Amino acid sequence: MNRKEPDHLNLLFDMGELASIITSGSDIEAFLTGATELVANHLQAHVCSIYLFDSRSNELVLKATRGLKPEAVDRIRMLPGEGLVGQCFSQDRVLRVGNARTSPGFKYFDNAGEEPFNSFLCVPIRRGVVKIGVLVVQQREMDHFTLLDERALRTAATQLAGAIENARLLMALASEPADPDEDAETIAKTFPAFIKGKSDGYGSAFGTIRPSRRKRKAILFEADPSNVTYSLGDFQTALEKTIDELKALQDKFAASLPESESLIFTAHFMMLKDKNFTGKMKTLIEQGLSPVAAIQQVALKYIKVFSDNPNAYMQEKAVDVEDLGIRLLSHLKAVHTPKAADRGTIFVTQDIYPSDMMKLTADGIRGIVLVGGGVTSHVTILARSLSIPLIIADDPVFLDLPDTTRLLLDAGQGNIYINPDDNTLSIFKAKQEAESRAKAREMQPASYTLDNRRIRLLANINLLSEIRLARKLKAEGIGLYRTEFPFLIRGGFPSEDEQYFIYKGLFDKTEPGTVTTVRTLDAGGEKVIKHTDFIQEANPALGLRSIRFSLKYRQIFQAQIKAILRAAHGREKVRLMFPLISSIDEFIAAKQVMAQCIRQMEQEGVPHKNDPEVGMMIELPSVLATIDEFAQLADFFAIGTNDFIQYMLGADRGNKLVAEYYIPYHPAVNRGIATIATAAAGHGIDVSVCGEMAHDPDHIPFLIGVGITTLSVDPKFLPRVQATVMETSFSRAKAYAQRLLEQTRVKDAAEVLKTGPGK
Repeated sequence: MNRKEPDHLNLLFDMGELASIITSGSDIEAFLTGATELVANHLQAHVCSIYLFDSRSNELVLKATRGLKPEAVDRIRMLPGEGLVGQCFSQDRVLRVGNARTSPGFKYFDNAGEEPFNSFLCVPIRRGVVKIGVLVVQQREMDHFTLLDERALRTAATQLAGAIENARLLMALASEPADPDEDAETIAKTFPAFIKGKSDGYGSAFGTIRPSRRKRKAILFEADPSNVTYSLGDFQTALEKTIDELKALQDKFAASLPESESLIFTAHFMMLKDKNFTGKMKTLIEQGLSPVAAIQQVALKYIKVFSDNPNAYMQEKAVDVEDLGIRLLSHLKAVHTPKAADRGTIFVTQDIYPSDMMKLTADGIRGIVLVGGGVTSHVTILARSLSIPLIIADDPVFLDLPDTTRLLLDAGQGNIYINPDDNTLSIFKAKQEAESRAKAREMQPASYTLDNRRIRLLANINLLSEIRLARKLKAEGIGLYRTEFPFLIRGGFPSEDEQYFIYKGLFDKTEPGTVTTVRTLDAGGEKVIKHTDFIQEANPALGLRSIRFSLKYRQIFQAQIKAILRAAHGREKVRLMFPLISSIDEFIAAKQVMAQCIRQMEQEGVPHKNDPEVGMMIELPSVLATIDEFAQLADFFAIGTNDFIQYMLGADRGNKLVAEYYIPYHPAVNRGIATIATAAAGHGIDVSVCGEMAHDPDHIPFLIGVGITTLSVDPKFLPRVQATVMETSFSRAKAYAQRLLEQTRVKDAAEVLKTGPGK
């Protein structure tokens, strides 16, 4: 057999192809058929079929095929474990068979027309831990499929999983009547002109309130306006405008946030294809129901069906349907009122998740007010990365403000101004202009103290879009790339290939020859990834998180390490960093997993980086007693001061009841950092600080004084940090650090901190 192997990269779909089959076509069945055509063409297969799992009948059902008889669709059914397809599904593994008909597991169906096809390859389709179905390709030639095809089909299944899962859910929906909820009217209140909130961010934003989900939902229950009559043509116009709006949002995602799930509106497009959704609306209108009532009736039915389902994933779909219903009704009502009200740019809400923030960013939100609750650190970090000011306000008055209310957010101070006057606005405009001028100040390519001590400034990166700013501000590399954000904003586990493309984007965008430090998954604790909610812990902060999570779930860990090293092929100065290491044993175990991944890729002939520097994030006090031994094993250290302080002092920095105990200048913290710096210097390895202490002008002189020579900060902080470094004398910083290290009481350390190092 002389088969020309196709290029592996060409077997992977680009976002344009995926968007095309999702947004084109008349219905869900057409989408599934388009998916089989796409896969068959990429893998040069004679047959491609999609089997979806029907939980009601506990069967795998053929739902689309290219190559088998069309009449076999919906007729071929098998139980999990039955036939090669059933085994693939139940065992959750890839099956590759050179001659399927002689395989003892093969199940023959006389109405399928698969007699000519010998080679058989199938992979499970899954969304996180949710099993969706099976993707199959077949070929006439025996022993046709290779390991390369196996990898490509796995990738195809992953890329299509989100859209296929939405299609499966919609096809399985049973019809149920829906009772409209009570009208969501709010009562206007008298409100103050200024409210003090809390914020860990910076920046300001001004705009009108974007109605909350509770308020926007009211349109689903409002009666038809008595003075306006809408037609079927108006409905079609609203439908077209909704599709155009969603396509524009999706394109914006793909361009600006490549690591986010660019097909994040997949569920919306699937709904628009569903003949039982928009098709039902059209039928009701043709039968005499008004377009407004038709949209409301169908949308509310679906919302109820999804909301009543005990499955959390299904419940989330209710929000997608709700959003789609609101968009359709808004565009419908805009047909006769083209100058619709301002949608608002300040979002007021009681809860928010990373995936919500991604959608809001694409949809024009400039600021967020979070009412009556705390905010997890990764949401705060994401807000900073997206340049969205976020303020927490305990006052529930915000939930009842009219939609015409104008808000001015000053995240740097945590202040919220309600309907600010012109004088207040002019002051903030002047402040913004001054900040812009400061940011525009030319950064020096290298940073030195007053007495010529070299300090490296690196960038912390959460989203790939931040790399452009980091390079513009002359960051000398990436000191921390947080890999958990693609997991958080996607709502599940990206596959090895999905991660590969994200990390390849990272390396492609960074300056050649500069250091790039990639931290492995820092999951658990407050960073809850969807489909891990089965992990119930009384104290998540001290539970199965970070490296512990990775070592327990080796498949996830191995997939990530392989993706990173594949993406780093051909690059220099690549660093791999393990978070929350607590013992020598843990660090060695993590390094062994990496070594195993390298051996596997070498055996499979997969191009990869085989000699990255390997280091650890220091966050736990337990490493201090064995820091010299760690320094002999690690190529570098990075001190994550946020968690280091929290664990050293036993104080949750997000808990306002113990906020007074979270003290960055605590003597134990100071001495711990100095101990780490001394050990690193003694063994000749680099040590950086990448927590918030690294951009705090009050703490930078201390860090320089104890021997820290690398600071890694969010890109926007680079100008301020460089200015602080260039105003600091190393000799004075050493003396200042020594004074701080001599203190045993917090109040005495605070006094030294106030005096500073001097000039």
